[in-house]
Amino acid sequence: MGRLFWKLFFGFWLTLLLTGLAVALAVNVLRDAPETEDAPAIVGGPAAAILVDSGAAVLRHGGVEALREFILSGEGRPRTSRLHAIGASGHEVLDRAVSEEAREAALSAARTDRRRQAARWVESPQGERWLLFVPPGEARPIARHRSQPLLPPAVLMLGIGVAASIAFAALLAWYLSRPIRHLRSAFDRAAQGQLDVRVSGRIGARRDEIADLGRDFDRMAQRLQQLLEAQQRLLHDVSHELRSPLARMQAAIGLARQNPARTDDMLTRLEHETERLDRLVGELLTLSRLDTAAGQGEAEEIDLMEMLEAVVADARFEAQSNGRDLRYVHSGEGVGRFHVEALQRGIENIVRNAVKYTAPGTTVEVRAQRLPGRDGVCIEVCDRGPGVSESELPHIFEPFRRGESGAGVSGFGLGLAIAKRAIEANGGSLQARNREGGGLCVEIFLPCKK
Repeated sequence: MGRLFWKLFFGFWLTLLLTGLAVALAVNVLRDAPETEDAPAIVGGPAAAILVDSGAAVLRHGGVEALREFILSGEGRPRTSRLHAIGASGHEVLDRAVSEEAREAALSAARTDRRRQAARWVESPQGERWLLFVPPGEARPIARHRSQPLLPPAVLMLGIGVAASIAFAALLAWYLSRPIRHLRSAFDRAAQGQLDVRVSGRIGARRDEIADLGRDFDRMAQRLQQLLEAQQRLLHDVSHELRSPLARMQAAIGLARQNPARTDDMLTRLEHETERLDRLVGELLTLSRLDTAAGQGEAEEIDLMEMLEAVVADARFEAQSNGRDLRYVHSGEGVGRFHVEALQRGIENIVRNAVKYTAPGTTVEVRAQRLPGRDGVCIEVCDRGPGVSESELPHIFEPFRRGESGAGVSGFGLGLAIAKRAIEANGGSLQARNREGGGLCVEIFLPCKK
């Protein structure tokens, strides 16, 4: 068990224990509080009224002796023995002592109680008048009272409370600390380089902040794993791209040594390979700088439509020299703040890539329109080249990806990767799809932020 478990355990346990003790103390104080209400001098209510009515009926029809027998017959059965009767002379029918307070209360009740339930004057067959009532001391067993449950001893109650609070606190502390232990273990494994570790399955189907933290960790680990794999793949691709020109340079140097007469030709070859290496290193540096804010350049407010027109004009000059053409169509304005240098380079790479792959005698179409609903500009660059297989489409924006259609075409496969990062650095997105009738379309969306 970790320290967090014990902190949670003792915190919850002490809270439950103190709460239980406070409730028990409050109940004990309220239960033992003295009653402040004065006891009534005589008893009223349905039970007393029934007893008085029964005694009145016996006295009215059987006389005083019958009333005595009625009361005496109830000895051992507290229902009838509680009835009292006082004659006009003031003596009780069985010579029982009656307090002056009860006597006055009975006389008052007989005068004021219209329903004559609490006390009643009854006339016997001999003409004697008797006051029937039930004194409080005698009638207390008659009154209906709330039964008190038989409570267990205080020590037993305390033991049960402590055991229950310990069990609950331990369960709650375990429930909260268990996923945190899984997270800590996952962080340790990730720190050791095991980026394939995941914790969502071990945490379970929880729906709380701890489960959200576990899912966030899984996303972080997955992203780090993807970045590390991409870095390793990039290093592999870079080493492969560097190996070919370096091998050709070594071959040229060897041929120059073997045949000094061809030294000029070999120097020309070395110069060509050096320029190729320089372009490769330059594109790699560009790709790397786009991941940082410093490499994206300052944001400026421009009109995308005008920038696209300049990019298309430059690419058209190159395309027409190779028997191809470009057509630019746009609608609306695209004024917004963009990292102009990075964005222009990215879009230029996409347009030049389309010019490179489109068939001779065909036209590359560049369309741009403002999307009011999304507050941005949608740009489409479509060529009439061989297109890309559906399995390769999701990967064409990765570094050094040229696909089957790129065989025999110059370049390193970094242009579209640079374009993707440049557009994403400006808050945009892009995707590629094959065009009906042959060719590839790259769709770009750029939000116009001011």
